[in-house]
Amino acid sequence: MRNLPNILSFGRLFATVPLVVLILLNQPVAYLIATVLFVAGSVTDTLDGQIARKYHVVSRLGIFLDLTADKVFVSAALIALVQINIVPAWIVIVIVTREFLVMGLRSLAAAQGVVIPAGPWGKQKTFLTLLAIGGILLARGLQGAVAFPLGLSTGGAPDSFADFLLIAANVVMLLATLWTILSAVEYLRGAWGLLADPAESAS
Repeated sequence: MRNLPNILSFGRLFATVPLVVLILLNQPVAYLIATVLFVAGSVTDTLDGQIARKYHVVSRLGIFLDLTADKVFVSAALIALVQINIVPAWIVIVIVTREFLVMGLRSLAAAQGVVIPAGPWGKQKTFLTLLAIGGILLARGLQGAVAFPLGLSTGGAPDSFADFLLIAANVVMLLATLWTILSAVEYLRGAWGLLADPAESAS
């Protein structure tokens, strides 16, 4: 049980490769398999932390693996969706930029012995992003293809369940992007004291 959280994180990290390959195949069956893989990976993202806290096996390696695997897993899926023109690049740029921003702020805070906890906007952003990606994968697996503004999922007019599911997933993706921006503001506000300090006092 002690190593289970790390095993789950490693599993999510290694699952990134087949997930990306399945998305790039751009075939309905591949999307359905990718949906199952993505949902499984998303579940482990919740389980590894819960298990580590419940059995008091939280470690620095575990924290590193959890954060790294989560970001690699989600970012790789989004980039793959950009490659096949399902998700526009601007959305992924916003999301990935926020991750770099948060990583930098947390590193700065850690150097000063300060911990910046994840706020509600960040947690909601994560949930919305996972929900949007999972919905897009499932809809594409069911052969959904509709026209949508702002570069999302080009196709014809909606005429099936899969099309309407894809529209709903696209809306959630736009909400996830908005929440990404709001969570970045939340982190900036939390770390503003560190950023505003002169370099001499922060050293």
